[in-house]
Amino acid sequence: MARHPGLPKAASVSLSKQWLLECLKQIDNSEAARQRVLHLESRFRATIGAHVSALPAAESDFAKFKTSPFVLMIYSRRQGYSRISQIESDILPAKLFSSMETSAGRMLEQIVLPVWDWAVVPSEMHTPNSALDGKKADATGLKVATLKSGPACLNDEMSENFADAVINHVATWARDAGVTAVDFTYGVLYGTKKQSNKKDWHIIRNLADKLGAEVFEIHSNGRWDCKFVHEGITVTATIRVGKEWWDFLGGDTCLVEVCTALVRACVTPGDADHADHRYVMADLNDIVSTSGVPDGFNVALLQREQLPWLFFLARHFCDSLKA
Repeated sequence: MARHPGLPKAASVSLSKQWLLECLKQIDNSEAARQRVLHLESRFRATIGAHVSALPAAESDFAKFKTSPFVLMIYSRRQGYSRISQIESDILPAKLFSSMETSAGRMLEQIVLPVWDWAVVPSEMHTPNSALDGKKADATGLKVATLKSGPACLNDEMSENFADAVINHVATWARDAGVTAVDFTYGVLYGTKKQSNKKDWHIIRNLADKLGAEVFEIHSNGRWDCKFVHEGITVTATIRVGKEWWDFLGGDTCLVEVCTALVRACVTPGDADHADHRYVMADLNDIVSTSGVPDGFNVALLQREQLPWLFFLARHFCDSLKA
């Protein structure tokens, strides 16, 4: 399919380990930020614990896993398996990942949004709020957001549905909040715009197609945002992917606060891999290496052995992670 002429070019997102370490120090030196991290850690630990206990157990019946037999055979060929026990040992972890993916994003939203004074919106089907996951009213008007876990979650039909939701319900959102300005965000919890399938941008392109260019103060052509007036409401709509979303939610250190809380909640403190360990993934050594961390670097929130996990998480929010 040909590229839409109005589609903006996605800039590459680069993060550095030094920036991550500086953010860690800022958080460590801020009582409010430390308390947010500790609160998030506690909520993550409790919620993830309950979720994990409900996952398929190792002794579950084979019928519960519903794995494609064709995938199992192709994978067995790739691995050179000869025993059923070999493929069995791979089925459970694969299904655990799949099960967790379906609920991890929603869990994150429900825990994190209230920490930065956003309300979690119950997304009941066939209601004006069915497209929303969070909202926050302030002096500028009403901020609303629909959130997706990853950068390739949308298809053409979903993009059009989100545009329709804004057009059909923004007046209701504004009226319920007693405002005349609504800031709509399509937010993605991880990834970058370069990694996106660009269906997210088509939400704001669809707005222009459906409403007509004449109502737009800022048109979506060549941009990731737009601004228009609809039914007396001033509406801005913006695509925010990965770090952009977290910056919007809670400022420059928000992403590192969330990642730090996840590491504290999920990673058992202990020895890290040796510096000379060679991972199967060719670039993973560079991603998690702590060779550039100053010898005297020390924060209370993370042990030095946990820093590779922070770097590992951060790589999911950028196109390149530099020293």
